[in-house]
Amino acid sequence: MLSYCSEEWEILAQFWYPVAFAHQVQDKPLGVTLLERDLVVWRSSAGIQVAADPCPHRGYRLSRGRIQGEHLVCSYHGFHYDAQGRCVLVPSQPAAAIPARLCLTIYPVQVAYGLVWTCLGRDPQGFALPPFPEWEDPDYVTFLPAGVDLKVSAGRQMEGFLDVAHFAWVHTQTFGDANNPLVPPYEVEITPRGLRADYFSTVSNFPQGLQHLAPPDFLWQREFEVFLPYTARLTVTFPDGGRLCILNAMSPVSPSRSRLFCPICRNFDQDAPPEPTYAFNAQVFAEDKAMVENQVPPYLPLDPRAEVPVGADRTSVAYRQALRQLGLGIHA
Repeated sequence: MLSYCSEEWEILAQFWYPVAFAHQVQDKPLGVTLLERDLVVWRSSAGIQVAADPCPHRGYRLSRGRIQGEHLVCSYHGFHYDAQGRCVLVPSQPAAAIPARLCLTIYPVQVAYGLVWTCLGRDPQGFALPPFPEWEDPDYVTFLPAGVDLKVSAGRQMEGFLDVAHFAWVHTQTFGDANNPLVPPYEVEITPRGLRADYFSTVSNFPQGLQHLAPPDFLWQREFEVFLPYTARLTVTFPDGGRLCILNAMSPVSPSRSRLFCPICRNFDQDAPPEPTYAFNAQVFAEDKAMVENQVPPYLPLDPRAEVPVGADRTSVAYRQALRQLGLGIHA
């Protein structure tokens, strides 16, 4: 089974990733996997906590335990852990001194855009979370689609999200136009945190049943911003000043498994029922999933000789180069 080498893991571990929806974390612990590390997520009065999942006593998954008051309780022997990860009760020997090693590895947490983010590195990079200010803007309505589990690496999905040449072939049931496959020239700008590309085309972002609402010859602007390694923001400019903002936030489970979190907001149709928006995005995700899960290999190869790019792939070429510059040398 494909695994990260130690150098790759140390590089990737310095960044923040989403691991759960904040609304998921309630009265039971939740088990997640990030960068091949099993984690437990739980809520106390101090907020949401993230720790290594195995109980240090006998390795039982704390995510299969329970919450009792302020404590995370292991279901194997009943050991109690507080919000700082310290063992505070051993029921079989309540009067005995508790070994100092009975302590969980606790990871930092940020809650933003409806998601729980964490970082596994010992020395987290000085980057803030990817900016998404529209999420808190009262002029925007927000959506939080269900997560999508993928049998490919986070890098493969990210490159698919940035790809504009597949619209006419993959998304013909949602918004793509099979008669409009042309990718006009566009430029890619390198930024301190990744890259940025402005793409203009006549491909409408309206669902197929609403394509008649698109003004003739309207140029749709799609602005892609990449925040290395695995988050990207897409802003689509609609007619009459409408803006649709999508945060493609990947959680790398392993080199060949990932999970997509995708907060979405827009400043139009605020009173429209949300169900059509969720259904539309679920179909778009399904169309993309069918494609990326059939790419070989399941990880993003970073050797420039591994695959053959064309002119429409400027963004993905720059993305792969940026990942190599991070120090990733085999796959992403």
